[in-house]
Amino acid sequence: MSGRARLALCAAAATLMASCALLPLVAAPTWLLQLIPLVAVQTGVGVAARRVPLGRPLTVAAQVLVTLLMLTLVFARRHAFVGLIPGPGTFRYLADLLQQGSTDVSEYAIPAPLTDGIKLMLIGGVLIVGLLVDTLAVTFRSAAPAGLPLLALYSVAAGLSGGGADWLWFLVAAAGYLMLLLAEGRDRLAQWGRVFGGGPRSPGAPDGGAVAPVRSGRRIGAVALGVALLVPLALPAMSGGLLDAAGTGMGAGNGDGGTISAVNPLVSLRDSLNTNDDRQVLSVRTSTNDVSDLYLRIVSLDDFDGTTWKPAQRHIVGVPDAFPTPAGLSPDVRRDTVTTTISAADWYAQNWLPMPYPPSGVKIAGRWRYEPVGMTLVGDHGQNTRGETYEVTSLDVQPTAEQLAAAPEPPPALKRAYTQVPSALPKVVAQTAKQITAGARNHYEEAVKLQDYFALTGGFQYDTQVEVGRGPDAIANFLKKKQGFCVHFAFAMAAMARTLGIPARVAVGFAPGTAQTDGTVTVSQKDAHAWPELYFEGVGWTRFEPTPTRGSTPSYTVPDSPGTSLPEQDLPSGRSSAAPSAAASPSESCSAALVKVQGCDTASAAAAPGSGGGGAGPWWAVLIGLAALVVLAVPLSPLLWRARVRSVRLGAHDRTEEGAARHTLAAWQELTDSAWDHGITPDESLTARRAADRIVRLGELDPVAGAAVHRVADAVEQVLYAPRPRPAAGAAEDVRRVIGGLRGAVGRGARLRALFLPRSSVRVLWALSARWSALRARMTAARPSPRRPSEQRS
Repeated sequence: MSGRARLALCAAAATLMASCALLPLVAAPTWLLQLIPLVAVQTGVGVAARRVPLGRPLTVAAQVLVTLLMLTLVFARRHAFVGLIPGPGTFRYLADLLQQGSTDVSEYAIPAPLTDGIKLMLIGGVLIVGLLVDTLAVTFRSAAPAGLPLLALYSVAAGLSGGGADWLWFLVAAAGYLMLLLAEGRDRLAQWGRVFGGGPRSPGAPDGGAVAPVRSGRRIGAVALGVALLVPLALPAMSGGLLDAAGTGMGAGNGDGGTISAVNPLVSLRDSLNTNDDRQVLSVRTSTNDVSDLYLRIVSLDDFDGTTWKPAQRHIVGVPDAFPTPAGLSPDVRRDTVTTTISAADWYAQNWLPMPYPPSGVKIAGRWRYEPVGMTLVGDHGQNTRGETYEVTSLDVQPTAEQLAAAPEPPPALKRAYTQVPSALPKVVAQTAKQITAGARNHYEEAVKLQDYFALTGGFQYDTQVEVGRGPDAIANFLKKKQGFCVHFAFAMAAMARTLGIPARVAVGFAPGTAQTDGTVTVSQKDAHAWPELYFEGVGWTRFEPTPTRGSTPSYTVPDSPGTSLPEQDLPSGRSSAAPSAAASPSESCSAALVKVQGCDTASAAAAPGSGGGGAGPWWAVLIGLAALVVLAVPLSPLLWRARVRSVRLGAHDRTEEGAARHTLAAWQELTDSAWDHGITPDESLTARRAADRIVRLGELDPVAGAAVHRVADAVEQVLYAPRPRPAAGAAEDVRRVIGGLRGAVGRGARLRALFLPRSSVRVLWALSARWSALRARMTAARPSPRRPSEQRS
């Protein structure tokens, strides 16, 4: 087996070993078994193309084409010509499948089910990484940079999994990379012939000390692996989640300012929703006698992309002594002041502070920041709720139905921001909203009709086991199946309200807990909940409760008792156990969702968390990264080309006389091009000795560099004119010495130009022009010559 074929096999093995880090992310490992033959075919095409040989661009193009054909055959053969050749429909189908996979990744917890979208992301992503590794390590013979795509592959897997066996997958991936480096080193050493070590011959080693470099490489690799495994143990870990004991939450800025990022808090799986663990999260003592409306709000989700809701990026400031009056709240609306003391469990590390809404003041120690739009508090620099006890002063706003019905239009900017509905939302959502609210005279009556449709009249059932699908059609599926949990109801009602022109968002937090005999209220994991908030000018953001058997119905939505604080007795309360599913607690639907990351969780697109862009966030990030690489590569292409050419010219060569001669001529070519880069234009009419004198004189080289120039020139004359040339050693080192002397003799501006805009890079254009001319000449020669008139007559 040739050295390059061995290197290609090691590159494929390194890719597969690094991809093993993805195994904990999905429930079934069958995708890896399907991946192995695909990587083998991709590698085999590269080996065959290099053996022909094809040029490097053609080799890469052949591998890209075969990779595309394999993905088409595996995932989209029904949408391709003869099941193999991709067309426009194939690419559309693959794009939809990628979007579906992105939604699945956002929605499912680890280990996620192996859906077609996730499988395409896994196999397609590894094939792309494998192509990059093969191109860098084998086609361009640079194994070291090939570690970057391998590192990216492992980092993505490790960042998502967060498992306890990450060190094992790191060990496997690192071993594959070291194997690739050793294979490249062996290939380079083989080009120089036998390598003799300084030590004695090892027993049984036919090459004597040739194994010394391999042993050194292994020892270095073992030490590097040890350091890489031990150092992370000494570093602090990052953890967090909206309702998890180790939540990440949002990062805050320094001082009194900064921003919090639009990180979706609904990132847990259906498995976590059905957990049997129902630990106490908070202990609450409040001054109000009616705790049925004591919702503890964590964060609001106001950015809707058609697939999911998420918090937008907001500016944060220092916590004020007294919070401003909530936006839109009129003095005419009745309100009471409530004081609530909340104690968080020692295990509950939440970056967002659960509070009654709207808060008017908070007394809490630690590093906290205030987000004015959502009126929420977020921890700064790792601050969380673990074991914290704090006091919140809040307003118990008690609007009447008449006040809500008479609410004027909201400010244009607010209405524009909170009624946006993306085009990806199925039309049936808006059509259903109009049918439900037919006959309503104002937005308030529309909101009540929507709430009653979900909670009472629409025949919906609360069920954490239901499957309504993912993606933009999830809300439509939910409306059809009429089964779901809190996030389905909250997301659907908020989306439908927006289609009616009602500003809407989704709140995440805890429903009212369970009253204890000592006067406190216990809030557990299963009280985690999500509900819609609709905006009415004069009242502000107003809670509604569309989820049946969960939470409490707001008094202002009950026509028989407007303005009271008592919910209608005919409606099931938040503590009812009449749910049609096995989950009997207020947020079994939301509990684990919140346990895993932040807030009530989702299993559908209505609940599908994720980054913006309709669930295709990760792929947009990849495209942006590729675009950034292209932008950087264009101005750096002369530098990269010269570095590559210099490496080839001064690199290893075979030890034959012909190889030594080619190496000497290549070294002289590199010397003259380097002088050209530094302003000394080559003169092809001069002999090597005269050219050397000219370079030393114009380059103002010191005696050491000047002697190196003459040694290379003498070696060139030996190659060109001597009957039996004597191979000269050290030409590459002499050229590097000359390059250093040229750089030291010029100013900074000339050095930068020689580095980033080398004059000798014009040879690329000359080569392209020559190839184009040769191609035209071959095409002209291939044309049939016109017949002369005499030939035509005969």
